[in-house]
Order: sequence, then C-alpha cells, then structure tokens
Amino acid sequence: MSIKENITQIIRELPSDVKLVAVSKFHPVESIMEAYGAGQRVFAESRPQELAAKVPAMESWLAANGMQNDIVWHFIGHLQTNKLKMVLPYASIVQSVDSLHLLEAIEKWGRDNGKVVAVLLEYHIASEESKQGFSEEEIKGILSDAGRFPHIRFRGLMGMATFTEDESVIRSDFSRISLLFKELSSSMPDFSELSIGMSGDYRIAIEYGSTMVRIGTMIFGERNY
Repeated sequence: MSIKENITQIIRELPSDVKLVAVSKFHPVESIMEAYGAGQRVFAESRPQELAAKVPAMESWLAANGMQNDIVWHFIGHLQTNKLKMVLPYASIVQSVDSLHLLEAIEKWGRDNGKVVAVLLEYHIASEESKQGFSEEEIKGILSDAGRFPHIRFRGLMGMATFTEDESVIRSDFSRISLLFKELSSSMPDFSELSIGMSGDYRIAIEYGSTMVRIGTMIFGERNY
C-alpha cells in the first residue's frame, strides 16, 4: 500500500485521543512530503543531523508550494549534549531524555536561549540493558525537584517495551510505565503524555493508556539505512 493508504488505515484504528507520530528517521524527505500530503503533521527523527537537514528542506518545499508550515517535529533518539543546537531549535518536544546530565544541559540551553523546552522522561522498562532511560526512583526524584529546571516543561513519560514476540512481556512492560504515569499525572496536570507503542506493539500500548504512538515501518516501509 502507499504511504497515504498506510496512514489512513492506522488513523482509522486509533482512538481520537491518541496522536500518531510518524517516525521518518532514515527515510527521505520525499516520503515525508507524501505523508504530509496524506494529512500527517507530526513527525519524529532520532538523529540530530537528519533532523537539522529535513526541517529546512520541508520548510522550503512548503513555501515553494504556497503552504503553511504546520509540521510538528519530535526528537526520539539518544541525544548527546554537544548536539543540542541541532535539535532544540526545531523539536517541539524531546521524547527521549534519558539522563540527568542531558536534562541539565537542556536546562542550560533553555536559559541561554530564553526558551522553555518540552520533554518526556524516558523510563527504562525493557529487559535489555542496552536501552536507555531512568529508573522509577530517578524519575520521581527529578520531578520532586522540578524547580531546578525552570526552562524545562515536563510533559510525561516515554518508554520502549522489550523486543520480543512474547506478548505477556510487552504487556508487563507497558503496565509498569502506565501505572507510574497514572501516579505522576494525578498530581501534575501538565504531565499528560504517555508515549508508548511502535509499529509492532502500538495496539497493545493503546490498551495501557498511550497518548501517542511512534510508527515508522507501518507507514514508510523498511528503513533506508
């Protein structure tokens, strides 16, 4: 099926309160243009250089065609502190804040540039040690001391389930992050986003309260590395 047909089918399945984030990483600008033409407006990238190149390319294309630039960019990859200037001017939210060091660097960037940066804290729920993220205790500690970060807006949690075909493991992972999200959001009205679910498990994620699903392969096909 075409990118447009894929998006239409996914949107048809999603509840009205769940946002589709089209993961365009490793895919060419032409594919983003096609998705935009199908009505998709929220896109996610995971590499700073790729985001910094695609943003102006899409802006130029929209301007050349007399269209308003209403694209919303998310950043979902591991972000090194020396690459902030390639991401923070463009991303409406950084979903993948996975260390206190990164959080402190984002705060400094926000202070220096007079901006407040929206973030999700990445909760390490998967069994793989290679995946990034905070523990539950670390997340609670950061939020209890949120006043340290006046240039950061804590919007919610992001997580990736264990890479497995065992649905019970995936459900266990999503259950853990969902419970923590409910606990935290009950006392923080602005803490309203739960980003869980990708192409292979987004239907399960929706059952556990996902507010945004990150889908790439089901929209764009296999990645062009």
